Amino acid sequence: MTKFLKKDQLNSSWYEIDAKNAVVGRLATIVSKIIRGKNKTTFTPHMDDGDFVVVKNIEHVKFTGKKFQNKKYYKHTGHPGGIKETTPEKLHSNKPGEALKLAVKRMLPGGVLGKKQLTKLKIYSGSDHPHSAQNPKVIDLSKLNSKNLIRN
Repeated sequence: MTKFLKKDQLNSSWYEIDAKNAVVGRLATIVSKIIRGKNKTTFTPHMDDGDFVVVKNIEHVKFTGKKFQNKKYYKHTGHPGGIKETTPEKLHSNKPGEALKLAVKRMLPGGVLGKKQLTKLKIYSGSDHPHSAQNPKVIDLSKLNSKNLIRN
């Protein structure tokens, strides 16, 4: 029999990831799994059981291949002919963390649950962040094996 957690049984941890020389897509998969709570044995699909993730040094993140110049992000203003496009290069110069945020957002479920889970992602340029009081556990991406994601 599958056991589902109740709201008062949920507990969240904090994780810190250094994004220096990390690839955006691979970083986004790790972050989205932690935010959804899929790294926990108590994963419940319809509840927000995920952990908080602090990503620092986002200005040093990389794209593979020629995606930095050639990939296109589209959005529509809602007006006729209002489609806008941008590249990661332009996005990175204005808002360095927006490419990672978009990648993680598209890996989360749509609707209210996905929006609530996306608020658990904190992205910062540089190595300083205001969440040191939460004592986040540091995840070293160079030592992380994709099959052995963070287990509690």
